[in-house]
Amino acid sequence: MMNARAKNVGWRLDYFVISERLTDSLCDSVIRKDVFGSDHCPVVLFLAI
Repeated sequence: MMNARAKNVGWRLDYFVISERLTDSLCDSVIRKDVFGSDHCPVVLFLAI
């Protein structure tokens, strides 16, 4: 696919797996499309711990 990053389309290969015990601590997740360095966009997970 051409210009997948610019169109915000494509495979989402990066993800987090957390234990059930942490689900109440989950606040947010963000795909950092503003960070360059590879063809992947970093994913950030926010936990209130």
